[in-house]
Amino acid sequence: MATWLIGHITVRDATKWQEYVSQVGATIAAAGGEVMFRGRLQDQVGGDAPGQSLVAIRFSDLPSLRKWHDSPAYQRLIPIRRAAADVVLSAYED
Repeated sequence: MATWLIGHITVRDATKWQEYVSQVGATIAAAGGEVMFRGRLQDQVGGDAPGQSLVAIRFSDLPSLRKWHDSPAYQRLIPIRRAAADVVLSAYED
């Protein structure tokens, strides 16, 4: 059963965000994750979206997602992420 990490993102500093994005992919791949979708909000169809952008990342299971999130490589990027954007990360199983 796959585990999906869904991120709702509102960028506040585009330069810092690009710094984060340029490095985070390698940490995801190292943990066996794969970015499946990145998109920007285009329209409100029903309710209020929690961010300007969305990312969906697939991991094989929750322990793999946690291993990525808790890894030293990703932990070093969290201060950059926090300086760059408001991000809500949630895990879902399918």
